[in-house]
Amino acid sequence: MLKVLKLKIQAGIVGFESPASGYVERSINLDSLLIDKPAATFIGLAQGNSMVGDGIFDGDLLIISRSEPIKDNAVVVCAVGGEFVCKRLDMRNRRLLSSSPDYPPYQISDADDFAIEGTVIRSVRLFKPLNIQ
Repeated sequence: MLKVLKLKIQAGIVGFESPASGYVERSINLDSLLIDKPAATFIGLAQGNSMVGDGIFDGDLLIISRSEPIKDNAVVVCAVGGEFVCKRLDMRNRRLLSSSPDYPPYQISDADDFAIEGTVIRSVRLFKPLNIQ
């Protein structure tokens, strides 16, 4: 199912009227669509294929909230040994789980330098990679 967003757009194209012209009403602001609490939100770029079972692919943008409660089985971003990872959190067994069978679970130990940075609340698929350094 597709929900049509009413957007304020303008294009310098001559020819037939767009079928979406009746939906033109307001300007688009991706921040207001994707981010609930800007002060508690950061954006990351997914790398690798360990979360493809959850629909997170290499190069996707991840919207990560520090204000969401950390729940069992949530997709989270953690710092493990100084590196950021995106995994599903198994709180009962103290493990980080990939959603691809190609990657084994990671057992969290008391010796780990470990911190949960936030919960992934959205991902955005990029069909063309970002031009960032």
